[in-house]
Amino acid sequence: MTTLTHFDAHGQAHMVDVSQKASTHRIAVAGGRILMQAETLALIQAGNAKKGDVLGIARIAGIQGAKKTSDLIPLCHPLALTRVAVEFSVTEGGTPGIACQATVETVGATGVEMEALTAVQVALLTIYDMCKAVDRGMTITDVRVLEKHGGKSGSFVATA
Repeated sequence: MTTLTHFDAHGQAHMVDVSQKASTHRIAVAGGRILMQAETLALIQAGNAKKGDVLGIARIAGIQGAKKTSDLIPLCHPLALTRVAVEFSVTEGGTPGIACQATVETVGATGVEMEALTAVQVALLTIYDMCKAVDRGMTITDVRVLEKHGGKSGSFVATA
């Protein structure tokens, strides 16, 4: 393992200098889940939630979250994102829920893992917010980077 890049030689936090890094096509995919009661999932699937189209609004929130990552995480670089896609699927077996996957792309000198993770978190938080009146016990879980491609460090694919 290498040293932490967000600290200088004196241990002070700083924004990493990426000015000497090559601009390359970079992609990150992150995922996570929100677990809920079966009745809550049924409301979402039927489109009967009081606040409207839960997944449609959560998708837009996730996209906006990716775009605002550098406003939320102090040492992240503001990036010109070229693509943000947020997808949902119903999780099968065990506790009912919804899985979220975000894919973020850019051409630049730094990766988009934080933007993908932020998109997933904001999308799942939006689902929670829109459904909390009927299910305060929802749990957001398993948020992680699934894939990362581009840049000097190459590719990373998470194991199952």
